Amino acid sequence: MLGNKKRKLIYLDHAATTPLDQEVVRAMQPYLSKKFGNASSIYELGMEAKFDIDTARKTIGNILGAREGEIIFAGGGTESVNLALFGVVRQAISSGFKKPHIIVSAIEHHAVLESAKALKGEGVELTILKVNNQGFVNSKELVKAIKKNTVLVSVIYANNEIGTVQPINELAKVIRKENLNREQKILLHTDACQAAGALDLNVNKLGVDLMTLNASKIYGPKQIGLLYIRNGVKLKPLIYGGGQERGLRSGTENTPGIIGFAKALEIAERLKKSENKRLRILRNYLISRIQKTIPGSILNGPSVEKDSEKNILRLPNNVNFSFVGIDGEALLLYLDAQGFAVSTGSACASTSLDPSHVLLAIGLDKYDAKASVRITLGRATKKFDLDQFVKVSGSIIKELRRVESLNKKH
Repeated sequence: MLGNKKRKLIYLDHAATTPLDQEVVRAMQPYLSKKFGNASSIYELGMEAKFDIDTARKTIGNILGAREGEIIFAGGGTESVNLALFGVVRQAISSGFKKPHIIVSAIEHHAVLESAKALKGEGVELTILKVNNQGFVNSKELVKAIKKNTVLVSVIYANNEIGTVQPINELAKVIRKENLNREQKILLHTDACQAAGALDLNVNKLGVDLMTLNASKIYGPKQIGLLYIRNGVKLKPLIYGGGQERGLRSGTENTPGIIGFAKALEIAERLKKSENKRLRILRNYLISRIQKTIPGSILNGPSVEKDSEKNILRLPNNVNFSFVGIDGEALLLYLDAQGFAVSTGSACASTSLDPSHVLLAIGLDKYDAKASVRITLGRATKKFDLDQFVKVSGSIIKELRRVESLNKKH
């Protein structure tokens, strides 16, 4: 029988969110009590907040290879994405474009896909770029998709479900080449929320015009994100008011969140090399254990055989499997009862009963897509946790398949 005795939590869903790092908590604490000033106020308490926000912006800018004025703070990754897509399109329309064209990949986060669909509803032309069976965008297909009225391309840097790492700098070169003979330049946006702490975030090396980041994936606070906007790129704002954040994101600044974001990103960069190495070993160990001990397991996303420090094809902490003949939601619930937190896909779409759009895009049928589980490792993950996960999930999968077999006989 399937057990229901809940154990101590083993958290394996770090792509959904992460706990606050204690260094981040300590950095934020003063701004939750004593240093509570509004950064728009001109007296000392407010000016102190403004100075500290500017310092945080400078810290982040140094990590991204960006100027301070190129960083706009927003209320999370989703808001940042919306500002990028709606901001570019509405600016293009105000500049005389009657029907701008945008391109997004088929495996974008829902923040990008839903924004793109909303823009389509407003009359914008939309192309959804297909990916191969490992989730990679083909640069030749991108060239084919570009039109005279294309104003924006948005491709996720590291996929939140299957961990695919796109060669963003190569896509940027393609777009730069296309821009040589264009009056209206095509802008490149990337959602890099899952990339922080694992991949190079230098905007000049990546060649992006716009980049989205948030804090909650890197042991920072929730509801704080940023949009990098390359100098010279113009956007229309989403939120109007007092003109904060260069007029692009009005509203009282989230000082504790901004301070926490900067500290979290600083820590993530400091730990990146050592943590990547550790997580890559654990990830490969988990993949090997599942493949050897659980029959009918299909690894979704890139193979890790050619993955290295210099050629990262898959996020170091990401594992996604389909277990043939079971329902992923059922497995998730039984695992939860046993003290394991995993996901069946994007946390932002966890209430949907539809199969993952990412898994369908890489060629899975709806049954294998609904049989998937995403396991994402973090700083606290140990080898023991993975051994326990394989042992417990293997037993649950075996029982779920037995029950399913009995149901079919009746």
